[in-house]
Amino acid sequence: MTLQTGLADGKFKGAARAVTAQAASRPGTASLSGQVEAFSSKETGEASVHAVARDQLRAFIERIERLEEEKKTVADDIKDVYGEAKSMGFDSKILRKVISIRKQDADERMEQEAVLDTYLVALGMIPGAEG
Repeated sequence: MTLQTGLADGKFKGAARAVTAQAASRPGTASLSGQVEAFSSKETGEASVHAVARDQLRAFIERIERLEEEKKTVADDIKDVYGEAKSMGFDSKILRKVISIRKQDADERMEQEAVLDTYLVALGMIPGAEG
């Protein structure tokens, strides 16, 4: 069995990949097909393209990390404000609910309240409004 037929039959997969990768990484060397690289990646500009992509990727990662740290800082600040409000006698669960309601559109809020009232009446949870 030759190397070509072994490769075609699926044998030597790991070794073939390693040899192919090694041959492809060295400019001016023959590949398994007998072709020779005419230009190195430096000469074609491929290396600079990879460097630019690497730099862009690093910049995105660093921006995300910075924003995650800022998000953590803001979350800690919000937690501190809830703690301060609680120490003044306010219920933090109710504060969260009020903030959630204030984010809603007025029509959306009215619709949710109507549906909630309907459910509460149906369950007999609103005194004097049995259905």
